Amino acid sequence: MKNPTPDQIRALDDRAFAIRRLCLEFITNAGWGHVGGSFSEAELLACLYGGIMNVEPKQADDPRRDRFILSKAHASPALYAALALRGFFPVERLQTYCRLDGLDGHTQRGQCPGIEYSGGSLGTGLSYANGVALGFRLGDNFASRVYCLIGDGECNEGQIWEAAMSAAHYRLDNLIAIVDANKVMAKGKVSELMAVAPLADKFAAFGWTPIEVDGHDVREICAAFHRAKFLEMDGRPVVVIAHTVKGRGVPEAEFNYHWHTHAPSPPQAEAFLRALNQTYGRNETFSRPLSAPSDGGLEAVVTADLGWGMIPSVDAAYSVGHTPGGSVGNSL
Repeated sequence: MKNPTPDQIRALDDRAFAIRRLCLEFITNAGWGHVGGSFSEAELLACLYGGIMNVEPKQADDPRRDRFILSKAHASPALYAALALRGFFPVERLQTYCRLDGLDGHTQRGQCPGIEYSGGSLGTGLSYANGVALGFRLGDNFASRVYCLIGDGECNEGQIWEAAMSAAHYRLDNLIAIVDANKVMAKGKVSELMAVAPLADKFAAFGWTPIEVDGHDVREICAAFHRAKFLEMDGRPVVVIAHTVKGRGVPEAEFNYHWHTHAPSPPQAEAFLRALNQTYGRNETFSRPLSAPSDGGLEAVVTADLGWGMIPSVDAAYSVGHTPGGSVGNSL
């Protein structure tokens, strides 16, 4: 899909919108989730599962399939939505997110078809992807590709750069890393907390081929992945640096670190969907009535464990250094 047709572009944009709408729905019903990072990666996942990757739901274990590794595994809602829309499992299963025996808050390999990596600790996904890519090489599988999505805040982790050095050393040109450069971490701007720019120069210095794109333009994304998959087979791994917006499509959530980890209330979710409809010129509704968990969901459990109790607002939960139970470690 080097140059998608107008119809294909519309289909990919529709898929990205559907990913956001579904995420908003089941995160609200779960009372927990990561809205900002799920919204920023929506177009990337729409393109990958809309024709870029060689994956088939009916052959989810085909050894010749491409692999997708979500290193920023807390942004699992968008991946779950993309998999459901692609037919890997019924869309209804999304409502089990963060429920007992349901879909995990972070990806867990084997939990459902299409999940290739168990995530949690940030920084480890690229190392895992290196191993998969090297395994392809040793197994004479020259057709498959490994796509690994990492966050720009995640690039604070030293292991990312150890993996970058390793991938270049082993000439893993079947590995395509993707940086969701949405500029915001859990507690503020990446540029203020631990700057990682210029990412393209850094990866190039480590022996990679960097490609920079607008991460919300499906035409640019498709062209970049075509180049990475077919035109850059010169022994250098490729990194697609996707410039995105945290919370894309909802003005209240855009570049707002308060919406890194938080579930909207049903009224907030309705307002967010209205904002999405206005941003993208649509008139869509939720597929089912929204209902926040009566017990507060996972968010209530986490805040109670941290000593916050039932917090009155998201601002109270995420005020750096001013929470009743002390500040929380920085999730990237």
